[in-house]
Amino acid sequence: MNICPNCGQSNAFESRFCRFCGFLLTQPSQETPPGRPYLWKTDEFDLGEQQHGPANTSEHIRGRTVADYSAPSSNIQPLGNPYPAVGYRCPRCGTNALPVIERRISSAGWIVFAVLLVATLIFCWIGLLLREDVRVCPVCGFRLN
Repeated sequence: MNICPNCGQSNAFESRFCRFCGFLLTQPSQETPPGRPYLWKTDEFDLGEQQHGPANTSEHIRGRTVADYSAPSSNIQPLGNPYPAVGYRCPRCGTNALPVIERRISSAGWIVFAVLLVATLIFCWIGLLLREDVRVCPVCGFRLN
């Protein structure tokens, strides 16, 4: 238990601050950095007292010279709305992005599917072929037709 020098209350040994007054507690023992893991204790990667010269722009790997090609910094901005529609706004979200046209099964197609499903099970798929173009807002997904 640590005793706070400011208020005199006892705190847990591992606490750094007093839980009653917030005063910084001094630690009686200094922490030592943990040792290297077992896999790092080999001398395979230790270079000892070998000194390396200044870094070159190319490295020698197994007798070959490999050039150091760093990636160029790009100034490309993220693509927001490249072609805003003038005078158009989505009624739900208010964006001026052009609507996306999707092909969906029409209401008549679903009716034909249901009728043919009851009448003849074999030809019910014909109703799924009746499709229409639907304009959809790309931001909120609102159907605009």
